[in-house]
Amino acid sequence: MAAATALRIGVVGGSIAGCAAAVAGSRAGADVTVYERSGAELQDRGFGIVIPPPLHRELVASGYLDARMETAPVAARVWLTREPGGRSTRELARQSSPVTPCNWGLLWRSLRANAAAGAGAGAVRYLRGEPVTSVDEGPDGRALVTTARGSEPYDIVVGADGHASRTRQLLAPGLAPEPAGYLVWRGAIPLSALAGHPRELELLRGAWVTLGFPGGHGIFYLIPGAGDRLLAYAIYGRPPAYPDADADPGPYVRELAREHFPAAWAEIVGHGTHRTTACHPVADVQVPRAARAPLLLAGDAAGVSRPHTASGAVKALQDALCLERVLRDEPTVGAALERYADERTAAGAHLVELGRRMGRAQVEETPDWAAMGQEEVDVWFRGVLAGTRHYLYEQPGAGVTA
Repeated sequence: MAAATALRIGVVGGSIAGCAAAVAGSRAGADVTVYERSGAELQDRGFGIVIPPPLHRELVASGYLDARMETAPVAARVWLTREPGGRSTRELARQSSPVTPCNWGLLWRSLRANAAAGAGAGAVRYLRGEPVTSVDEGPDGRALVTTARGSEPYDIVVGADGHASRTRQLLAPGLAPEPAGYLVWRGAIPLSALAGHPRELELLRGAWVTLGFPGGHGIFYLIPGAGDRLLAYAIYGRPPAYPDADADPGPYVRELAREHFPAAWAEIVGHGTHRTTACHPVADVQVPRAARAPLLLAGDAAGVSRPHTASGAVKALQDALCLERVLRDEPTVGAALERYADERTAAGAHLVELGRRMGRAQVEETPDWAAMGQEEVDVWFRGVLAGTRHYLYEQPGAGVTA
């Protein structure tokens, strides 16, 4: 714990990446201050996310997450499409693909609570409604974080301020996310939307679903809610011909579902409302170097991969575990941040490239879904992976029984 002894760490951003970094710093013995610009609670933001089961177990065992935080684990992935010339559902393939779906808000709340409770030896302050106006390097090599209340010095500043990160500009001036040219519509709707669809509900209780259509695909899975479970979905496709940035995203995605989905799944998507549906362009970016003392970047501030990798929150959590490890193992701040930069820059670059391949295969150059079966799907996705590994696709070709 040599590098972290008596350290002060400032974290810009109090979302998942920021709270995870706060737990990491505290566990390594540093005193941590988190600056969150929003004055409101964040737990209602976001929709469903998935994380690898081994990572979830590690985070619980090491005190980042509460073991009582509800999840909705499933073991398989099922590929579907619409039957040619009709509106019924055709199953293409099943693969072993264990994941642990979570509710974004519940995950944030668990991280936030463990940070506030002092998950480690160091103290944590969480300053809500405290936007950072600048981060500068002082003459002594420490960083100065400035807010409306003044400036405070820190040995390390963690930029965890999301995909539009301002702290990223300190390490990579002018770098911005690169648009992919297509959109993702996200939703989280009550399980009652499946009340008239018992077959679909039964399927989702044991698997996450990919539904392919010309020019895109949809992902469906169950997540915990405030009470009952919710159905989370992400639908990828081309934008409407005349997009209106202020328009309700619901009508277009419902129209897309009616045109391309099996009737049952189109009806399920139709239950989404303006409050439960969001739309944003798909983009990616990766910094050339994720850290340079006294600054490091975590989560989306360091890199954004296309959502096909299901790695936004995952990478933020892995960044935090890496931060704790290097602070414990390395003798100086400089050595710790160099090691962090080596490990996390390479991991981020891998995810960006993999996300691009997935996007080309599943949106930009979609296969003839209707012509595919188990063998075709397995061979096709092995080609997409191109010899790399990822937790969602560890075993293409390892089918599971119905």
